[in-house]
Amino acid sequence: MNIEQQITALRDELREHNYKYYVLDNPEISDFEFDQKLKELQALENAHPEFYDPNSPTLRVGGEVTKNFETIPHTYRMYSLDNSYSKEDLEDWEKRIKKAVDGEVTFTCELKYDGASISLTYENGTLQKAVTRGDGFQGDDVTANVKTIRSVPLQLKGDYPPLFDIRGEIVLPFEGFTKMNAERVELGEEPYRNPRNTASGSLKLQDSAEVAKRPLECLLYNIVGEKLPVKTQFESLEKARQWGFKVPDVAKLAKNLDEVLEFVNYWDVHRHELPYETDGVVVKVNDLQQQEELGYTAKAPRWAMAYKFKAEQVSTKLNQITYQVGRTGAITPVANLEAVELAGTIVKRASLHNADQIEKLDIREGDTVFVEKGGEIIPKIIGVDFTQRNPNSSPTIYISECPECNTALIRNEGEAQHYCPNAAGCPPQIIGRIQHFISRKAMDIEGLGGETVALLVNNGLINNYADLYLLKEEQIIPLERMAQKSAENIVKGIEASKQIPFERVLFGLGIRYVGETVAKKLANHFKTIDALQNATQEQLVAVDEIGERIAQSVVSFFASEENIAIVERMKQYGVQLEISAEKLANQTNVLNGNTFVVSGVFTKVSRNELKKLIEDNGGKVSSSISSKTNYVVAGENMGPSKKTKAENLGVAIISEDDFLKMIS
Repeated sequence: MNIEQQITALRDELREHNYKYYVLDNPEISDFEFDQKLKELQALENAHPEFYDPNSPTLRVGGEVTKNFETIPHTYRMYSLDNSYSKEDLEDWEKRIKKAVDGEVTFTCELKYDGASISLTYENGTLQKAVTRGDGFQGDDVTANVKTIRSVPLQLKGDYPPLFDIRGEIVLPFEGFTKMNAERVELGEEPYRNPRNTASGSLKLQDSAEVAKRPLECLLYNIVGEKLPVKTQFESLEKARQWGFKVPDVAKLAKNLDEVLEFVNYWDVHRHELPYETDGVVVKVNDLQQQEELGYTAKAPRWAMAYKFKAEQVSTKLNQITYQVGRTGAITPVANLEAVELAGTIVKRASLHNADQIEKLDIREGDTVFVEKGGEIIPKIIGVDFTQRNPNSSPTIYISECPECNTALIRNEGEAQHYCPNAAGCPPQIIGRIQHFISRKAMDIEGLGGETVALLVNNGLINNYADLYLLKEEQIIPLERMAQKSAENIVKGIEASKQIPFERVLFGLGIRYVGETVAKKLANHFKTIDALQNATQEQLVAVDEIGERIAQSVVSFFASEENIAIVERMKQYGVQLEISAEKLANQTNVLNGNTFVVSGVFTKVSRNELKKLIEDNGGKVSSSISSKTNYVVAGENMGPSKKTKAENLGVAIISEDDFLKMIS
């Protein structure tokens, strides 16, 4: 056996032992023997650098230092999950599913582990990159750190596909967390607060050798890619195990909702026996074709639901109610609490939502209140312990003036929140609007964060987002915590934002009720900011999924001379305020006014490409057939009930080829 063969054989042997120890929890050799073989391989690699392999088991110990984590887009978006808290929620979800798809519906039930979400990309069986969830569209490249996690395979085994992503959670088991904290206390350092935040923070450590010292694990649950060799979610979990991934074996196939609830009820009791933090169960439609048929909302897959275990509750004293002003002028009352531990974190503040909520629960300063941390990140007050109330306490009188600029508050009819109407002069609104404009989903300005925006506003350098484009390095350098390099990065980032596409600029303008999805629809329909600015309420309402409230808000935004002046300035500075010629070249209105339902499996283009082609050519994609449907594009294995429904309603059923001819 020559040197190269020796190195290859040792690597294969060590990978197999690593898999048996960290994934199967079934080691065949002692730690000492493993370490000896690792040292042997290390010596051979050092002596023969020509046989370097970036995925060698010797590189698990880390050592690579990352100064800045590069932000990279996800090939496939990482969606959030919709939450449910009761049997009724799950029953409603099941009804919606059965209405939308044909055939028997079965479910895969998996535990929802509380860690840091990660997406791993494998090409030809080797780990290419590991990216954090970020905002779902893009995340941070933490590959060097993830390579040190022993349960993440660097080289796969078996019949894996040539290219795919696999999603999971990086978790810190309780045992490892307790041990880490014991060591910190011994060194006189502050212990970590909870496993989830510690796992998440570990991924962003600059030195991968430090990450290697932490007993992190990676639990995988979802494979994404094109033409995958699996037909169900449950089969995909079994395949992932065979390829070398650590996939929790508690997942269960449920034939109906009763079996799903059995799983939920069992783990609600037994979750405390698990080695990891869990906060619920994820229920998924098992059939992958049915998943494709169901598709996604703007935020979450329609084919999955997170069932949250009952939230933890504690009682504490409410010391004071203060008020925050948001970027739209919305006033949010905040409960400032006596510090209390809840679900592994120290809670000092909780949202009170609005005046109605305070009145409904009769919340007063000095009360003992019940605090809960459920599906939301921000804790909320769910009630008052009236037995503890001081008999001399007075009901809460909601503020009538803005706490920041003293302007009289308004409350529109039918709305729960009070607003400060001083949009142009109220500091938190000015800062908040610019912070929204620079955020990741909008202009994504590199080097510029929320605190820096506040600094720029408070120092009189900017007063609206158009002012950003006039900033110069010499104005930024004298500011607190600023230097030449950071000023350079900010100015470069602002300049680069001029290439951000129109739909994201529109979202960044912060028009009330115009979120990402609405901004995209308006941009695709009107094509330019001028056309949108001149649109009447009637023209806006005629756009698919735009209602009266959104239309009124858009008209109101462009009725402001100040807003028009800001938009004009941005046009002059070269910000993208119309759809690019390149994108327009791929768009037509040939399908305008037509609604399509896509069903079945296609051969020439993928289902997602087909939906994009419909939208790019002016059509609308719907998930279910109704009297408003014009065409059903039918692929192989189209469900019989969809076919029958289309025929009964007189909806035209066309093939993939028919559709492609329509747009050619």
